[in-house]
Amino acid sequence: MLEWSRTSSCFYMTSRDDKGLISELRNHNWRVVSVGNECSIEVPGVLNVGRLQELLLTLATLIKREIGDSSVLVIGYVMKQSREEDFARRGAFPIYPSKDGLIFVPLSFELPLSSQLQEVDTVLHKITDEIIKIDPNCSIDFPKGISFSSGMSEIIRFVEEHPDICIIDQFKNIYPLLDRLQIQNILVQLQELGTEGKTKLRAPYSLKVDNFHDGELDKHLAEANLSFPLIVKPQVACGVSDAHNMALVFQIEEFSNLSVPLPAVLQEYIDHGSKIFKFYVIGDKVFHAVRNSMPNASLLKPSSGGEPLTFNSLKTLPVATKEQQLQTRVQDSKSVDTDLVEEAAKFLKELLGLTIIGFDVVVQEGTGDHVIVDLNYLPSFKEVPDSVAVPAFWDAIRQTYESKRGKAQT
Repeated sequence: MLEWSRTSSCFYMTSRDDKGLISELRNHNWRVVSVGNECSIEVPGVLNVGRLQELLLTLATLIKREIGDSSVLVIGYVMKQSREEDFARRGAFPIYPSKDGLIFVPLSFELPLSSQLQEVDTVLHKITDEIIKIDPNCSIDFPKGISFSSGMSEIIRFVEEHPDICIIDQFKNIYPLLDRLQIQNILVQLQELGTEGKTKLRAPYSLKVDNFHDGELDKHLAEANLSFPLIVKPQVACGVSDAHNMALVFQIEEFSNLSVPLPAVLQEYIDHGSKIFKFYVIGDKVFHAVRNSMPNASLLKPSSGGEPLTFNSLKTLPVATKEQQLQTRVQDSKSVDTDLVEEAAKFLKELLGLTIIGFDVVVQEGTGDHVIVDLNYLPSFKEVPDSVAVPAFWDAIRQTYESKRGKAQT
């Protein structure tokens, strides 16, 4: 107790009414917090918190007050539990100020949100984790047709009523990434970055379909510069259980019993040597990593048995085996024009107005085209070492906060 008392501030949380210990702690300048309505301690200087869910936010505001530095920010976050646990396990959500002066606390849907939102400086969210349902008939016109959890709906209403609150990031900036057709329209703009005679950066050729039994599908495919094999993806990109249920189709007859949700987007399947390059934009920094990916189409077709190859891109993606990798031209990070892709990364960040994004690049065999095949908001960036990713994450949040506060004051 004496050793800890030498620090600037010490906090003791308890659910027991041990007046002797509490008095001794108070004599050594400890801050005492009692938790639970059954443990209301009537001792001067003891703060009573009714519910356990209130503890972290209470502790964060106490720490900020004790430090007395207005630059310390309390970040309230909302995301699914598995994502929260992953970030916390990597040290990204400290309860004591990070080197950037950030304190992270979860917002609880079990408590009144308005009072919590008034205590935090910024709200960090993964809004797609709180989607309950998306009406596919409205998917081209987000945010119409989206049903959120009651807690997320309350946060959205609060933000609408209090436009001065800092959100990372604005909900309207994220909606386009819920729709693969809108993502395609965003990526098409990247072709302006390429220069003649250099590496070509582009979006995959694609076509939206509302049903798989269109008698003129062959004609539409030709007009869209598409040929088999094709990868079929739901137009809804995330937030619902079947958003990642996809298929690889080798001939038009395979559309007859296809189970991919409609409306869907048909994309060219790009032979890429079983390697995919995952890029992460975290604030003003860009990182990338190399991962094994699906093998070339010629290696997948024999195993299809004349049927579409169906998979979930998050769970059952058919990654190339070691033998298949040996049969293809092995690529490494040197095969990517990192300068060009980093230019694209910064372009996308500014275009979307988002703090943290991720996207996947494949290098087409033969042409060397760099094709961006996926784009998403607030990815886990697990492939980037925590020693560099986490500080970049904190810097990005601080930069976004300062930027938005600066704009609000002008």
